[in-house]
Amino acid sequence: MFKHLVLMRHAKSDRSVSGQKDFDRDLNTRGNRDAPRMGGRLVQEKNFVPDLVVASPAVRTSNTAKYVCEQLKFPEEKIVFEEEIYEGSVRNLLKVVNSLNDSSNTVLLVGHNPGISYLAEYITKQEIGELPTSGIVSIHFELDSWSLISEGTGKLEWYIYPKDTDEETE
Repeated sequence: MFKHLVLMRHAKSDRSVSGQKDFDRDLNTRGNRDAPRMGGRLVQEKNFVPDLVVASPAVRTSNTAKYVCEQLKFPEEKIVFEEEIYEGSVRNLLKVVNSLNDSSNTVLLVGHNPGISYLAEYITKQEIGELPTSGIVSIHFELDSWSLISEGTGKLEWYIYPKDTDEETE
């Protein structure tokens, strides 16, 4: 058996509203364009079909997840919003991953930096660097339980982000 974890950083957020709480920031114009586009790339280029989608409940992250799920034809009402992902450390994010139900083999987790990038590096032992907004990394595990995922147990499969194509993104 195997497990397949796809980590995505939320799309570009809007910082223009003075005094707005970080949790409440929405996507900006670029984020509203990139999130569905990256969801489309998951379908068209990677034939990605998740069993489960887990996301931070922050506005920018939940909206990113909704855009991506629309492209994946994954029902929006089945997205699991997990508080631990917001401002999650590697330890907290790993706790979320380790507690996933083993009936799901392919999971999309939508979160925030720096945690999402650090988690990808921790579980693959690969230098990935800072995942750009809307960046997506795919990790494969030769394990049959999410609870077994730990440092260095994953294999980096691929990494995509909005500006890695020839298309105009600005």
